[in-house]
Amino acid sequence: MLFLEGLMQYEFLQKALLTSVIVGIVSGVIGSFIILRGMSLMGDAISHAVLPGVAVSYMLGVNFFFGAAAFGVIAALGIGFVNQNSRIKNDTAIGIVFSSFFALGIIMISLAQSSTDLYHILFGNVLAVRNSDMWITLVIGAVVLLLVGLFYKELLVSSFDPVMAESYGLKVRVLHYFLMTLLTLVTVASLQTVGIILVVAMLITPAATAYLLTNRLLVMLFLAAGFGALSAVIGLYFSYMYNLASGASIVLAATVLFILVFVFSPKQGLIFGKRSVKQ
Repeated sequence: MLFLEGLMQYEFLQKALLTSVIVGIVSGVIGSFIILRGMSLMGDAISHAVLPGVAVSYMLGVNFFFGAAAFGVIAALGIGFVNQNSRIKNDTAIGIVFSSFFALGIIMISLAQSSTDLYHILFGNVLAVRNSDMWITLVIGAVVLLLVGLFYKELLVSSFDPVMAESYGLKVRVLHYFLMTLLTLVTVASLQTVGIILVVAMLITPAATAYLLTNRLLVMLFLAAGFGALSAVIGLYFSYMYNLASGASIVLAATVLFILVFVFSPKQGLIFGKRSVKQ
């Protein structure tokens, strides 16, 4: 009840709720493709690789979205370049680029003056979201969802069977970098909400929860978006009511939903899933 009253009364809470719900939706959608492709580590890498871009943005006095997006794209391209032009495998290339960018970010944080704001980027503080951050998040969310809708069939085929996708004339490598760009945009949009440290959880957990409930990608996308949005609402509620860290609260809410589905899922759950197997 107090949360609803605060929602009606305080503009900052309204902005926080809208921003976190949008982040939850787009994270669930992009995360679905990420886990189907076995690229969870890539999400972790890009989320950490944007750190130097955030520091540079604060040093230059511009919105952190621009620097973070630029460094995220550079990291994704760098991982692909190293992987495709050497004997080094993808996970090793991710480790090299991820660790080097993150180390660079730590150095640049020590040189930046706005340490408090950078702390919020690391761990999230959606209750302090600004109007500019909210609108950029909304625009990014709309663009990502629109592009996923336009290229749904291509992403579907290339995610399940890249060889067949190539036989159909699809440019699998281009689609890969396209998805990495969308992943970067979603990561950047999630910084204010859950922070760099926890963004990978919002990319993976709602999608993994949906994956336990369906074998159809379209249904999975809607379920993942719903779980992401629900996690955002529940987490924001506990963050506001009990003065808890917003990013951590949202992630823990997503984790609780996953545990519930993991235990009680009709087909894949520990309880009912085992019963169906015995029958």
